[in-house]
Amino acid sequence: MADDTLTAPLRSPLSQVADRLAAATRTSEGAIRLAELPFLAQLNVRLDAKGAAAAAVGLALDVPLPLQPNSVVRAGELTVLWLGPDEWLLVGPPGSGPEWESRIREAAGDEPVAVTDVSAQRTTLLVTGPRARDLLAHGCPLDLHPRAFDSGRCAQTTLGRTQIVLVARGEPRAGFWVLVRSSFAGYLADWLLDAATEYI
Repeated sequence: MADDTLTAPLRSPLSQVADRLAAATRTSEGAIRLAELPFLAQLNVRLDAKGAAAAAVGLALDVPLPLQPNSVVRAGELTVLWLGPDEWLLVGPPGSGPEWESRIREAAGDEPVAVTDVSAQRTTLLVTGPRARDLLAHGCPLDLHPRAFDSGRCAQTTLGRTQIVLVARGEPRAGFWVLVRSSFAGYLADWLLDAATEYI
């Protein structure tokens, strides 16, 4: 008997709440927009930031690896997040992970580098709208005022007691990415919907 799970279509961690996220967006009259960005490619990269590989990898990706703590750089469809002195997270379109990994390994040559595809580990929630910062501030310990956490910033933090990676997108209207482990995504979506009640 054939195993149907091998041919079943992919299902995102938040597919069951997509309608609720869309309904909250509609009823908030633009104050809050909530949506899942499923299946984004995510690669964790570890290498010596001061070694030859860092510059070579930046050239291969057409974007330098950010060296400023908690900063983000973007080029085209690729976003690179600084997670630590020798650690970055690359986020790109669905399915782009193998291409990025190949480029990184080729550019690094004999230099030590670790590349791990963590695409299935997390999903991404998009939180936008004029009240997005207020909504996130309900459960995030960071100072989210634009002077402290403006576009081009990222942080490993918590939201509603859930570990996340928070990314302030490139312009105020672009809002935030909330990268959350797939196993906690449903809980966090429920938390966001509950916290958004006052704007709906």
